[in-house]
Amino acid sequence: MSGKTAKLTLPDGREHALNVIVGSENEHAIDIRSLRQDTGYITLDSGYMNTGATTSAITYLDGEAGVLRYRGYSIEDLAEKSNFVETSYLLIHGRLPTARERDEFSKQLTYHSLIHEDMQHFFAGYPPTSHPMAVLSAMVTSLSAYYPDCLDRDAPMDLHITRLLSKVRTIAAFSYKKSIGQPVMYPRNSLKYAANFLHMMFAVPAEDYEVSPVLEKALNQLLILHADHEQNCSTSTVRLVGSSGANVYAAIAAGVLALWGPLHGGANQAVIEMLEDIQKAGGDYKKFIDDVKNKRGERRLMGFGHRVYKNYDPRAKILKKMADEVLEHLGIQDPLLDLAKSMEEVALRDDYFISKKLYPNVDFYSGILYRAMGIPTNMFTVMFALGRLPGWIAHWKEMVESKDTKIGRPRQIYTGEVERRFVPISERP
Repeated sequence: MSGKTAKLTLPDGREHALNVIVGSENEHAIDIRSLRQDTGYITLDSGYMNTGATTSAITYLDGEAGVLRYRGYSIEDLAEKSNFVETSYLLIHGRLPTARERDEFSKQLTYHSLIHEDMQHFFAGYPPTSHPMAVLSAMVTSLSAYYPDCLDRDAPMDLHITRLLSKVRTIAAFSYKKSIGQPVMYPRNSLKYAANFLHMMFAVPAEDYEVSPVLEKALNQLLILHADHEQNCSTSTVRLVGSSGANVYAAIAAGVLALWGPLHGGANQAVIEMLEDIQKAGGDYKKFIDDVKNKRGERRLMGFGHRVYKNYDPRAKILKKMADEVLEHLGIQDPLLDLAKSMEEVALRDDYFISKKLYPNVDFYSGILYRAMGIPTNMFTVMFALGRLPGWIAHWKEMVESKDTKIGRPRQIYTGEVERRFVPISERP
């Protein structure tokens, strides 16, 4: 509490004092937790645009200034100097690991990378046309059946957290292999986290596959940039489901399903589809942008603007640079990347987009990167889930360890019929 209060004047003239809370980055909130109990009123906030559902020490996001920090560390520093395993440890445990802690954490992730052989039958049961997110969510939930001690809230959760981080990577790669009719490739103990995933995705039996250091670095950056993003739709879902006492696998599976929505995790796929449509239509991106501005043909500029950011998404800057590095390394001349850069250049100079604060977001370049790395479009959201996993786990852990946690139970304002007399069917017209 800040010691300050805000005053609410109700329609009947009553005044109610509400405590003001100030965060560590000088964010201000009005504490309404006692409002209904004291006054009978609730607040209405569709989409939770102005509602803080919790306090959290995990991620700081300032959309106006374009700032993103995990546990106080800038996203720029983490993307350039860290890797996904170390960043995961930071998010989950609240601090950077020592060299010994990092090595032990990495060792445990390697040790738990295999899934139970019986789970292979699950993959065989899905038709080849199954969306990878459907498979991923079902398989994550199924893990709770193989590790039933997760149902005990007093069980050591660090083991289940390690299993999740490691096995979801294997499940994702296996689901891809099954979808294209190839045999699964088991993880190799000699490879690090990101390299192991690339090996399981793209290696084939009887052929040598060497993981490119450039692609390994790119994947580490992509996963780090997606690792957490404060109280978004899927993270809030994880916390809400977890507040009921549901086990960690169930809560994370719920996050996967929330991410599946095209308005959340499917945005980078939408960017690729938009660029492909422009290319097929002759590549006239200036006409496309003009159509967007004048609302012709229901065209939308995907990958620009963000619910939170009103400035250039700092993650997009990092990925724009990495996209150049990866395509140069692979010797790829991707017309979609050239198209994306041209569109960005025009939009950033156009008063229409500047006035609406529509800047490129992380999805604008992530899809191009995944495409260059050989990851198919229907796997993009799975990659998002793999990156967001440590953030979901960190929020679930923070919630269950908090003494302030209550089961999520939003209120509503009822707008239906008032009480009516039941009419027997014989009397109805």
